Amino acid sequence: MKADSKIYVAGHNGLAGSAMLRNLNELGFKNIITKNHDELDLIDIEATSNFFKTEKPEYVFLAAAKVGGIHANNTYPADYFFQNISIQTNVIHNSYLNDVKRLLFLGSSCIYPKDSKQPIKEEYLFSGPLEKTNSPFAVAKLSGIAMCSSYNRQYNTKYLGAMSTNLYGPGDNYDLENGHVMAALIRKFSEAKKNNATTVSLWGSGNPRREFLYSDDLAKACIFLMTLSNEKFDSLLQNNLGSKSYPIINIGTGEDISIKDLSLLIAKISGYKGKVFFDKTKPDGVLRKLLNVDMLHDLGWSSKTVISEGVEKVLKNFNA
Repeated sequence: MKADSKIYVAGHNGLAGSAMLRNLNELGFKNIITKNHDELDLIDIEATSNFFKTEKPEYVFLAAAKVGGIHANNTYPADYFFQNISIQTNVIHNSYLNDVKRLLFLGSSCIYPKDSKQPIKEEYLFSGPLEKTNSPFAVAKLSGIAMCSSYNRQYNTKYLGAMSTNLYGPGDNYDLENGHVMAALIRKFSEAKKNNATTVSLWGSGNPRREFLYSDDLAKACIFLMTLSNEKFDSLLQNNLGSKSYPIINIGTGEDISIKDLSLLIAKISGYKGKVFFDKTKPDGVLRKLLNVDMLHDLGWSSKTVISEGVEKVLKNFNA
C-alpha cells in the first residue's frame, strides 16, 4: 500500500474507521475514498456493487459494523446479526469481484469462545461456545472471518481479519444503553462530576477484567499490517496455526484491568469525589478477556498509549 494507492475506509465515521482515516491522512495517503451512510448503504447489495465497480479501490479497511454493549446486544439481536452479516458479505464479495489487492476485516475479541484460555491466542477461534449476551454479533463476525478464509483459499485473495480488543477514543458512542463500557463510564463520571452527584451506580460486580486499546493505536496497527511486505502479509494468511486456524491476527495491548479499577481511574481523572456502587444483580459478561499479541509484537508493532493517558485524552474530548 503506497501513498497514492486507492484506499476505501468503510465505516469512516465510526470509532475505529475515523481513527483509520485520521491516521492515513496524517501519514500522507492521498487517495482515500469515504462514503457516509446517506451516500452508500452497505446493506444494499446493488448500491455496494455499483460503488465498487465505479470506484475500484485497491485496498479496503472494513470497519463498518453495528456495534454496542451488553444491553444493546441483548435488546436488538436480530439487528446485530442481519446488519453485520449483510455489510461484510457485500463488501468482501465485491472486493473479490473488483480485484481488491488487500482487505483488512475488523473483527473483535468478543467473538472468541466464552471460556477461552487467557491470554487468548488466534488459534482459539471456533474452539468453544460463545458468550450468550453477544452471540448474534459474534456469529455474524465469525462468518466474515470464515468468508475471508474461504475466498483466500478458492480465489487466492489477500483478506486478513484484525481481532481488536475493546476500543475507546475520540468519536465513541457515549449512549448509556447502547455504548461500550469505557464510553459509558466516561459519560457517567463526567456527568456525575458536573452534577455534583454523591453516588454512581454501575452494572455488575466490577470484578471482570478487560483489555482496552486506544483507537489511534488500533489504526496505526491496521495500517502497519496493510503496509507489510508481501512475504510477511502472506504469512498471516497461511494455515500455520493448526487445523482450526484462520487468517487473523490479534490487536491489543497485552494488558488488562478490572472494571472496578478502571472505574476508580476514570473517577479520579474526571475529578469525581462521590461513592461508586456496583449493582451485582446486573450481568458481568465474560470474567476475563485478554488477547495474546505475541504475533503482532513479533512483526515489530506494539501499542504506545497507556490507559491513564488514553482516559485523560478521551475525557478532555468528551468535555470539550
